Amino acid sequence: MYPSMTSIHPPSGDFSLTYEEIQRLKARSFEVRKYVLQMASRGGCFVGASLSCVDLLVYLYSKFLRISKNSLGDPNRDYFFLSKGHAVPALYGLFAVLGFLDPQRLENHLKPNDFIYWHPNRNIPGIEFHSGSLGHLLPIAVGVALDCKLRGQSNRVVVLLGDGELDEGSNWEACLIAQAYRLDHLILVVDRNGFQANAPTEALIPLDPLEKKFQAFGLSETTIDGHSFIEMERTFYKIPFDPGMPNVVIAETTRGKGVPSLEERVDRWFCKLSGEEVEQFIQELYG
Repeated sequence: MYPSMTSIHPPSGDFSLTYEEIQRLKARSFEVRKYVLQMASRGGCFVGASLSCVDLLVYLYSKFLRISKNSLGDPNRDYFFLSKGHAVPALYGLFAVLGFLDPQRLENHLKPNDFIYWHPNRNIPGIEFHSGSLGHLLPIAVGVALDCKLRGQSNRVVVLLGDGELDEGSNWEACLIAQAYRLDHLILVVDRNGFQANAPTEALIPLDPLEKKFQAFGLSETTIDGHSFIEMERTFYKIPFDPGMPNVVIAETTRGKGVPSLEERVDRWFCKLSGEEVEQFIQELYG
């Protein structure tokens, strides 16, 4: 089972990670990235966006979210929604590491006999809701958070958004509703890798100053290094940042993180890799 609300924080209030914990999280991220690369050889996938959010997913599921493979239907669990659904290879890879999903099923990527394809599917254990059409899942998460509040439950609702996805107006409408109902158990995590599809966000439709935009909509915001487990630990356990205000964590990340020859490549947002390329990129992971 996952930890209770009263046991999830260290009594001392010192939210630092031990060296051993950091090494375990790094090892888990390494395994997830390998799965992402391997899935890219089975019909291709959105490698850049998947690799940028691996560390965030690993931290959330390993240290923060009250979700386990044995409690997926528990009404008291926390909720996680992957709004940037094209990054689902990272989530499926993590599910394989955590035991939610048999790792051999990842070999069915894009095959007609399974539900493992380019976007999340609720037929996969641990997926709360389908996503893929950007801008749709934050409104759903707001509805779930409001339902939990009306029921008097303490579930935290976390939604991971892409930065380019914030061009969708439905996200900002959802923010207005979240602040109106004071949903301080709602947590928006923005994967700020600076790209959307095959263009930099600031060259297409500029988002900055992003922090001030969220603040203007009545949300409490902080910005972190989205690859630093130490910063994640110190940040997420301060939530709610301000009582009665929804929370936003802008996580500055690198598209293609972990594979130097793929990092911040505009032309490698979607990759269909050969077996030889997969082995090459896995060797880069070891570097």
